[in-house]
Amino acid sequence: MPNRNIKHLFIPESIAIIGASCEKGKIGHEILKNVIEYGYKGKIYPINIKEKEIMGLKAYKSVLDVRGDIDMAVIVVPAKFVPSVLLECGKKGVKAVAIISSGFSEIGNKNEEEVLVNTAKAYGISLLGPNIFGVIYTPTRLNASFGPRDVIPGDIACITQSGALGAALIGWTVLENIGLSAVVSVGNKADVDDSDLLEYFSRDKNTKGIVVYMEGVKEGRKFLQTAERVSKKKLIVIIKSGRSEKGAKAAASHTGSLAGSDKVFSAAFKQSGILRADTMEKAFDWARICSLPAPEGEGAVILTNGGGVGVLATDACDKERIKLLDDHKYLEETFRPYMPVFGSARNPIDITGQATVEDYFNAFKKAMESDKISALIVLNCETAAFDTVEFSEKVIKYFHSLPGWSKKPVVFNFIGGIKSKNAMDILNKNKIPAYPQPERAVNSLGALYKWRKYTKTEKKQIKKLDIDKEKIYSIINKAREEGRLQLLEHESKDILKACGLDLPKYKLATTIEEALKAAEKIGYPIVLKIVSEDIIHKSDIGGVKVGIKNAKELKNAYKEIMYRAKKSYPKANIRGILVNEMVEKGVEIIVGCSEDPQFGPVIMFGLGGIYVEVLKDVAFRVAPIDKEDALDMIDDIKSYPLLYGVRGEKRKDINSLAENISLLSYFSHEIPEIVEMDVNPLIVLEEGCKIVDVRMTLKEV
Repeated sequence: MPNRNIKHLFIPESIAIIGASCEKGKIGHEILKNVIEYGYKGKIYPINIKEKEIMGLKAYKSVLDVRGDIDMAVIVVPAKFVPSVLLECGKKGVKAVAIISSGFSEIGNKNEEEVLVNTAKAYGISLLGPNIFGVIYTPTRLNASFGPRDVIPGDIACITQSGALGAALIGWTVLENIGLSAVVSVGNKADVDDSDLLEYFSRDKNTKGIVVYMEGVKEGRKFLQTAERVSKKKLIVIIKSGRSEKGAKAAASHTGSLAGSDKVFSAAFKQSGILRADTMEKAFDWARICSLPAPEGEGAVILTNGGGVGVLATDACDKERIKLLDDHKYLEETFRPYMPVFGSARNPIDITGQATVEDYFNAFKKAMESDKISALIVLNCETAAFDTVEFSEKVIKYFHSLPGWSKKPVVFNFIGGIKSKNAMDILNKNKIPAYPQPERAVNSLGALYKWRKYTKTEKKQIKKLDIDKEKIYSIINKAREEGRLQLLEHESKDILKACGLDLPKYKLATTIEEALKAAEKIGYPIVLKIVSEDIIHKSDIGGVKVGIKNAKELKNAYKEIMYRAKKSYPKANIRGILVNEMVEKGVEIIVGCSEDPQFGPVIMFGLGGIYVEVLKDVAFRVAPIDKEDALDMIDDIKSYPLLYGVRGEKRKDINSLAENISLLSYFSHEIPEIVEMDVNPLIVLEEGCKIVDVRMTLKEV
C-alpha cells in the first residue's frame, strides 16, 4: 500500500470528532450523532474547546488531552484553524484524518492546502479531503459523515468527488435496496486520492465492486496503472462528469481539477478495464452484477411469461452483443414440459401468462442446471394469477441451498405494480440483480460480459522500438538552436527512420539539379513538396505536385512550386523541395500523438480526409499501447469497414496498421520532447503500410 495508514479511515479502533457540537443542525453535531447511532463500537472522543460533555460523552479541548490512542480524526472546524488542529493530530500520533472543512484549493487557496499535505507527510498521516462530507464503512458500522444515517450494508464501495451528490446517493441506494460496503468523499484529493482508494478496496474482502463519481484526476497515469491492476480482480464503474465543454468548465471551477479531453478519459477507462456509465442509475445497475460469476462461453437464454417483453429483451441482447442459444431441439426438450401447448420453446422461452409459480420456478431451475446455457435472463409480467413474491422467495431459497453462488450469471426483470416491486426488493436485498425494465437487466448483463472479457485478457506486451536517441536529439537540438518548435518534414521523417519505421524514400533538394539526381536514385513516379517552416498548409498554395513521371515534368513542377511559394509567402524561409517516392493507392490513415494534461502522451487514430476533418471519426488511447489495443482501437471508429474492403476492394493489411500504431505510441511515450505529432497520411496497403507525411512539434522550454 502506498498510503499505509489509509486502513484507519475504515477500521479505526478509536475516533476523535474535532469540532463536535451540542447544537443540532451543526455539522459537528450531525457527524458525532451518526457515529454513535450507526453503531460504531470503538472509542469516541468529542473534541470541543468549550464543552465538557456532548451526547453523554466526555469532551476534550484537544486531541492532546486524550489519554488513549486515536486512530482516526474527523476535523470539522473553520478552515483557518485546520492547520493547527492537524499539527496537534500529528503530535498525538493520529494515523488517519478526514477533513470536512472547506475553504482550500476549491476556492483557490492552494498554499493553505499544501501546508496540510506537508504536515500529513511529516507525521505519516493519511489525509482524506479537505472539502468532504465524510467516510462510511458498513462492516465496522462507521458512519463518520453528515449524510444519511441508514446505509444498507453490502459489497459495493462508492467513491465520490462531490460531497453533496455522495450524500444524496446514500438515500437513493436505500430506496433501491443497494447495499454498500463504503462511501468515501474525496473532495480536493490533497493526499488520499482515487488511486489510493482503488488500491485499498482491491484488497478489501468486503468489497466486490467499486463505483466512482469523478470530475477530474490530478495524476491520470498513476490512476490508469492502478485501475489496470484492480479491474482484473474487481468491477470498477465510473461516472465521469464534464463531457460537454460547459460541463468541463463547471467541474474545474467546482473542484479545482482539470477536466481534460473527454474522449481521452473514455479511452483511458476502456483500456484499463473500467466501465464508464453516463448516468447514476446505469452505474449502480452495473455495480449490482459484481457478485455474479463470469459467463462461461456463449449461449444465453431469455425466460419469460410474456411474448412482448421477450422481444424487447431479445433486441437489447442484440445491442449488447449477447449471443442467445439457438439449439431449438435442445430448448424444446428442456422447456416444453413447463408450458402449455401454445407456449414457445424458441429462445426467448415464453411459458405464457398461464404458467404457475411452480412451472416458472421449475423452468428457471432447469435453465440454471443446464450446462449448455451460459447466462439466464428471467422476465416476468405481473398478472393477477401469479404470485411474484412467492416466486422470488423460492429463487432465494434455491440459491441458499447451493454450496456457493451458481456457476452462471442470472438477472431478473419484473414489470408491474407493488407486487413486482416487492419481488425485486427481495432479490436485490439478497444480492441477486433485479430490474424494473428488461433493457436495464440486459444492459447490466452486457456490462458483466465486457468486464469479464477484460479480466481474461493477457498482460500487455508493448513492442519496443530500437531508437537511435542520439540522432533524434541532434535533430531536436538543431531546431531549438534555430528557435523553432516546428520540425521540418524531412527532419520528422529522419526521426522516424531513426526509430526503424518504414518510410518511402525521400531526399531534400535545394536546386533542380539535386532534385533530378534524387529522382533518378529514388525512381519515378515521384512527389515534390515545398519545405519551409513558414508554410504550414503546402497544398493550399500549390506546394505539392504528385505523379511526376520524368525529368521534364520534374523541372516544370519544381519551378512552379517555387514560384507559387514565393508569391504566396514572399518572406518565407524556403529550405528547398522534398523529393518523395510515390506510394501506391491505399486507405489514408491519420495517426496523431499529443500530450494530455491528465494522462501524458496519448495516441489518436482515424481515417484521413473528411473522416477526420468533418466527421471527427477518431479513437484515442493512452500511450504506449500493444498491438491488441491497437486492433481494438481500429474497431472503435465507425468507418473501420473501409479497411476490410468494400465494393470489390481487397482487405487492407490491418495487422501491419496495428503494428505501426503500437510502434508510434511507444515512440511518443519515449520521446517526451515531441508533444505533438501528426502522421497524415499513413497509407495502408494490401501488404504493409507507408508513412507518407509527418509533422512534429517540440515542447516549449
